[in-house]
Amino acid sequence: MPRLIADENLHSDILRGLLRRNNDLDIVRVQDVGLTSAADPIILEWAAVNDRVLLTSDVKTFIRFSNERIAAGMFMPGVIIVPQGLSIVIAIDDILWLATCGEATDIENQVVYLPL
Repeated sequence: MPRLIADENLHSDILRGLLRRNNDLDIVRVQDVGLTSAADPIILEWAAVNDRVLLTSDVKTFIRFSNERIAAGMFMPGVIIVPQGLSIVIAIDDILWLATCGEATDIENQVVYLPL
């Protein structure tokens, strides 16, 4: 099961719903680890060093920085893009499926877009 980190812009209801449905999830928020307002490349580096898949709704910049990181051959545990406006229920279901039905390495060095 991958360990997760949630970006500041991920809807808090998604986080609460994830933990209600599976309290075994290992998930932290960027705020919990001292990365409030940190630049996207710093968050991606922290996620890589700490082997955590990033959950974000930031489609404007995280996709570009993630792809740059992959192209440079730098390790990235993965990024899951949760678009603004996606149903909270669908977001929770898809994230839980990704987090519990496979290995942490299944999305390594990938940007995964929800809905699945």
